[in-house]
Amino acid sequence: MENKIKLSRIAGLLYLVVVVTGMFSLAYVPKQLFLWDNPSQTFENIRNHETMFRLSIASSVVCYIAFIFLPVSLYYLLRSVNDVMAKIMAILAILSVPISLINLQYKYSMLSLIDNSKIQNMQSVTEAHSQVMVYLSQYDNGILIATIFWGLWLLPFGYLVYKSGFLPKLLGILLIFGCLGYLINFFGNTISESYGTLGIKQYLGLLPAIGEIGTCLWLIFIGAKKEK
Repeated sequence: MENKIKLSRIAGLLYLVVVVTGMFSLAYVPKQLFLWDNPSQTFENIRNHETMFRLSIASSVVCYIAFIFLPVSLYYLLRSVNDVMAKIMAILAILSVPISLINLQYKYSMLSLIDNSKIQNMQSVTEAHSQVMVYLSQYDNGILIATIFWGLWLLPFGYLVYKSGFLPKLLGILLIFGCLGYLINFFGNTISESYGTLGIKQYLGLLPAIGEIGTCLWLIFIGAKKEK
């Protein structure tokens, strides 16, 4: 039991790294810099806040590396519940990492355009505005693909938490709902061009946040309880 408590603390701290760096790079920085209906302003925002933009890339790298070790630590914590499901959970989570890391190339491409624009003429700068939005759109599509695995791994994870006996069943249910939130948003965005205007995207996006942040805090501050 003492080993489970130690593993839960390690997993909780890794989860915290993923949550904090992920919120910074995927939520805070885009909200500050990106305006989808204003390419020139987006370009200027990135150029004027280049340090923040570069920090978002570095933060993403830290997030994705931590996301390799997080499912491994959770595997050792939950394998006693169901070893096969724990392995599936870890594999699904780790599959998202190479997709996410490769997707960062579009942010590096945006940086290259901004650096080149500093020494080129105004016409080139105007063209760069449009090209930055192309790269940003491609980056956003890559994130959308990664959400498939960000969602899928929560299904076996939620099941294992629910069945564990040493973690709250409610957290398991919330994690499963988080999986559904990710997948509904993915297929909604893929199938319907107007999905983003329906108003449910943000609410569904809250489902994984509630389950994952709740699980993270529980693992850190409370940890694994004695099995019933």
